Amino acid sequence: MTPIRPLIPLLTTAAILLAGNGVQGTMVALRGAEEGFSPFLIGVMGTAYFAGFISACIWAPRLVQVVGHIRVFAALAAIASAGTLALVVVIDAWVWIVIRFAMGFCFSGLFTVVESWLNASAGRDDRARILSIYRLVDLAAVAGSQFLLPVFPPSGFELFAIVAMMFCLCLVPVSLADRTRPRAPENFRFDIATIWRISPLACIGCVTIGLTNSAFRLIGPLYAQEMGLDVGGVAMFIGAGIVGGAALQYPLGVFSDRLDRRWTLLAATAGAVIAGLILATAPAGEPWRLYVGIFLFGAFALPLYSLSAAHANDQASPEQYLLIAAGLTFFFAVGAMVGPPLVSYIMEVYGAPAFFLYTSVVHGLFIGVALWRIAAGRQIPRAARTRFVALLRTSPVVYRLAERAIGRNHTPPKP
Repeated sequence: MTPIRPLIPLLTTAAILLAGNGVQGTMVALRGAEEGFSPFLIGVMGTAYFAGFISACIWAPRLVQVVGHIRVFAALAAIASAGTLALVVVIDAWVWIVIRFAMGFCFSGLFTVVESWLNASAGRDDRARILSIYRLVDLAAVAGSQFLLPVFPPSGFELFAIVAMMFCLCLVPVSLADRTRPRAPENFRFDIATIWRISPLACIGCVTIGLTNSAFRLIGPLYAQEMGLDVGGVAMFIGAGIVGGAALQYPLGVFSDRLDRRWTLLAATAGAVIAGLILATAPAGEPWRLYVGIFLFGAFALPLYSLSAAHANDQASPEQYLLIAAGLTFFFAVGAMVGPPLVSYIMEVYGAPAFFLYTSVVHGLFIGVALWRIAAGRQIPRAARTRFVALLRTSPVVYRLAERAIGRNHTPPKP
């Protein structure tokens, strides 16, 4: 079993990086609104971020193969730090869109490096344990970083400086304390058609999740602000959604391991529809209803990615897991490129409550797709299913950490 102590520098780096990235999306939305940027342009910044994210999924592993983990990490962290400061130096919506594209590329590349490093440091028997710790680090860092907002409001320079310092400081643990030299990520052939054939439901599910969950993270702060919450309330709103996602992640996973995975997906999506309707009908000036609603939304909507991934892996053979990882990340990012500007436009035309009416409609359409697939397909025998693992939407390499848990006792279904 791999001791955790040698991994502490890398996990510390991940925590600092995740915290900075977690607060930056909220910070950009709030500061953009203060500067008079239209909600639509703020949504386009979300599209640019995920466009950069997709491009790094292709190019970051190649960069690591050419120059190594630490050099790529240092270069991308430096660009992310400079880009964060540039946001507050040049207040222009189109410049911010370019910067957010660069940020998407940087963070996707940075997470690829961290996760391939963790994977290389983990033993085959304890990847799932290390992934669980990494998941806890992710949730704590992202939820906790939101509470920098009331202390350092986005209207000033301080928060941008603190986030830039985070991206600089995340270099310190891996530069001075981690002496490992992991191998570069392996090459693989990216084949969208094969991924679709393996599980159309999982592919459509990830597009759905991209359309809704990315809008929550990037445009959710604008919704909360327009519903009357102050900066501290916005931080509580986003944090409550993330904590909600953590609360039901594993219970839903256990149910999906025991029942037909598609019915668990259906039930969780129905919960997300109901939570969206609670938020769509919430009156302004009642924070408790907003907090309860977003907690329930996070609880049901955020685990959908892991459930979709588990369903896809049920259909796949072990050698296809990395392909599934890359493909589902791609489908999620496609949805995430469309979601934020679409939601921003809807809010501009119909007002803030239309945000979660949109999420309920999108989730409702996915329920129709899930019912169609249940009627058309067949149940995977319990003995042939993979094990549910809660996954981060950071880079396809995270699947290598989960590989042992995903593949245990797995026999691909016979055609």
